[in-house]
Amino acid sequence: MPRPKLLDQVRDALRVRYYSIRTEDAYIQWIKRYLLFHNKTHPRDLGESEISAFLTNLAVKKHVSASTQNQALSALLFLN
Repeated sequence: MPRPKLLDQVRDALRVRYYSIRTEDAYIQWIKRYLLFHNKTHPRDLGESEISAFLTNLAVKKHVSASTQNQALSALLFLN
């Protein structure tokens, strides 16, 4: 049987830890955006500098608020 896809694994991990469905949806969206930002590179090949580059892009180019950046960071920390 093939392994579940990455986002399915993340979703399962969130549910096991009883995260709310809204948090689950938000985290999945942030993880998707992060992976697309890095051209679909697998997270095991990404590190601290890539997270920093993504968050910097959110702040400088996308003009997202600090609380939104914190939510994105929380999603990425959960991923790692």
